[in-house]
Amino acid sequence: MNLIPVGVLGTGKYVPDRILTNQELETMVETNDEWIVTRTGIRERRIAAEGQATSDLCYEASLIALANAGIKADQLDLIIVSTITPDMAFPSTACILQEKLGAKKAAAFDLSAACSGFVYGLANASNFIATGTYKYALVIGADCLSKITDYTDRNTCILFGDGAGAVVIGEVPEERGFKSFELGADGTGGPLLKIEGGGSRNPASQTSIDQRMHYIYMAGAEVFKFAVRIMGNAADEALRKAGWDKKDIDLLVPHQANMRIIQASLNRLEMTEDKCMVNLDKYGNMSAASIPVALAEAAEQGRLTEGDRLVLVGFGGGLTWGATALVW
Repeated sequence: MNLIPVGVLGTGKYVPDRILTNQELETMVETNDEWIVTRTGIRERRIAAEGQATSDLCYEASLIALANAGIKADQLDLIIVSTITPDMAFPSTACILQEKLGAKKAAAFDLSAACSGFVYGLANASNFIATGTYKYALVIGADCLSKITDYTDRNTCILFGDGAGAVVIGEVPEERGFKSFELGADGTGGPLLKIEGGGSRNPASQTSIDQRMHYIYMAGAEVFKFAVRIMGNAADEALRKAGWDKKDIDLLVPHQANMRIIQASLNRLEMTEDKCMVNLDKYGNMSAASIPVALAEAAEQGRLTEGDRLVLVGFGGGLTWGATALVW
């Protein structure tokens, strides 16, 4: 079976207006700007408005991606929203977005792989197009982490922000597009990064609220060790599958979790910072939105030229990881 080459046709991003600075966090918990910047590289993050939900962020990013791709919403065959902060348990955020966009013929579903979700979504959507099942897909990574962040926990509240990044994918010339995917998971690490409350294991109750089970819990040191190891491993495997060497990479677009993790990945790939897209200082960790927002900003800034070889790589709760090698 001859597979159709699939690549990115357009990108878009949206971040809320409100900026939460390190200085403001100093008034909320025992921390300081120097400590945060030294250990994470984060200086500020964006926070969704009170009435703003994940689908609202998705909608704004999607409009830009569709416009940049020259595709109308009613041409979409598939919508995948990668998120851990859906508007509600059901219907899916993707279905809510489908209605908002007027994408009447598109199948729609949410995908939960935490910070790796966008790459997981790309892998799923590209297979539908490569086999000829669909022609155009919209893949979004979006999260409103401020809604599930405990702003009394100084270990986690400094890390997270809100945003959405979107891409339209479809057929591209043979020499362009996705050349490999590497996806993985290690469920034994699930307890290291989680929200215990609100699911069928621990439904919402007065007890779950009192025990603060509806907020992010993270075993920071263990997750850091995992991330440093897996980001390099996943990128290496994507390169191997694509038949590329480390020196072939024109731009690395990593998950924006911690500058020390990004630097470790650069060292592993023998790359310098000028070949890495970093916006962590402005947005913090936006989970599934981090990679697509960074990709959209790279396009906005003119850092991507047709023929460039990119590697997108991330890790997240699950524990999960994902990487893709693509030609722009």
